[in-house]
Amino acid sequence: MGLSIDIQSNGADAGVKMSAAAAGKIDSAKDAASLLLGKLQEWLTELIALLPNLVAAVLILLLFMVLARVASQLVARGLSRTTMPDTIRKLLSRIASVVVLAIGTFFALGLLHLDKTVTSLLAGAGVVGLALAFAFQDMAANFMAGIYMSLKRPFEIGHLIETNDVLATVKEIDMRSTVLRTAQGQIVRVPNKDIVESKLVNYSLSGERRVDLEVGVSYGEDLERVRKVAVAAVKALDDCDPKSDPDLIYTGFGDSSINCTIRFWVNYEGKGQADYLGARDAAIVAVKKAFDAEDISIPFPIRTLDFAIKGGGALRGELRGGSDAS
Repeated sequence: MGLSIDIQSNGADAGVKMSAAAAGKIDSAKDAASLLLGKLQEWLTELIALLPNLVAAVLILLLFMVLARVASQLVARGLSRTTMPDTIRKLLSRIASVVVLAIGTFFALGLLHLDKTVTSLLAGAGVVGLALAFAFQDMAANFMAGIYMSLKRPFEIGHLIETNDVLATVKEIDMRSTVLRTAQGQIVRVPNKDIVESKLVNYSLSGERRVDLEVGVSYGEDLERVRKVAVAAVKALDDCDPKSDPDLIYTGFGDSSINCTIRFWVNYEGKGQADYLGARDAAIVAVKKAFDAEDISIPFPIRTLDFAIKGGGALRGELRGGSDAS
């Protein structure tokens, strides 16, 4: 009888404990729900308090979006009156738009009391910009070189230039590289940084180019007569620029000839390397025909063989002297 009473007592205690645990869990859930509702109520109160600032921030952002578009159009219109390339004009107008829009964004975030967020964004942008600068330094260098070339304009499309041991015609200029086409038809893309940092020769910028022909005449010729004949032959060419008279300069005494250089200018505006080579070819043909007509000799290389011990002796004499001695 006493045993049954103890068992009933223990069962009643376990039920009480289970009821207390369940009540504790219910109280914890109520506390969590109460805390969540309190937080939501607090956020809602702050949102209602910030609602005027939020509306003002949205209006400021929309206003600065309009101002960014207007600034971009004004910059593009102002630069259109200059000789600045289209790529630079578009780049500067876009930069103006981005700057105005960034200023408006910072004002809007300031109205929402997000100054720390603005500071964090600026710091993050600085870190990201530094990392990108190191990662893409060659690309950035080519881009800056492209801007420099667009402003200075050392050459234009269609010009014949020589750079980095490449003689070719300019076909395309962009912000990172320049596309060239050689006389043999190959397409060469040269980074803008390499063009800026190396020697550049522009054969088309001045609109004229000089042709130099090297030739030699016999020692027995009248040099003044040779000069007149050569100059007259070159001056009669269609490619010879009438504004500049051709000339002939004697440059030295060669092994078998007196060497000279015939120089004349050709109009090179709007022309290429093929036109220059054609003018040189026509000059060579004209000078050769004029020399042949005037009986002016262009000597072959001559070698004199001297068989005497002291020099000046003929081969026949040396052979005869050797046979008599024997």
